[in-house]
Amino acid sequence: MTLIVLSAAALAALLHVYIFRLESFRWQDDRTRKIFGTTVEQAATTRQLAYNQGFYNLFLAITVFAGIVTFAWPAVSLTLLIVGLGSMLAAAIVLVTHDRSKLRAALVQGTLPLIGLLALLIRLVTG
Repeated sequence: MTLIVLSAAALAALLHVYIFRLESFRWQDDRTRKIFGTTVEQAATTRQLAYNQGFYNLFLAITVFAGIVTFAWPAVSLTLLIVGLGSMLAAAIVLVTHDRSKLRAALVQGTLPLIGLLALLIRLVTG
C-alpha cells in the first residue's frame, strides 16, 4: 500500500507542476489555450490570474513532494500528504461544482490525489 500512496502522490505532484508551467509560463500559447478552452482575448485578460493560480499549483506539489521525502517521519509525512493531496482533491471538487462543463478537468486534477488519499487511509487502518 505504501508504494501506491507514494506513486499516486508523486504523479499528482508532477501533474500539478505541469499545470503550474502551463498557467504561469505558457498561458497564452496556442496549445495551452486549447487545453483550457480559452480564446486569445480571454488568455490575455486572465494572464495575471493564471500566473498566480499556477503558483498555487506549484505550492501544492511542493507540499506533496515534502510529504514523500519525509515518509520516514510518519507524523510529518502524513500531515503534508493529507494537506497537499486533500487540497488538490478539494480544488477539483470546487472546479466541477462551480462549472459542470469542467468535469473532465476535475477528473484529471482530482483522481490521483483521491487514489493517494484512499491508499493512505487503507494503509493507516490496516497498519
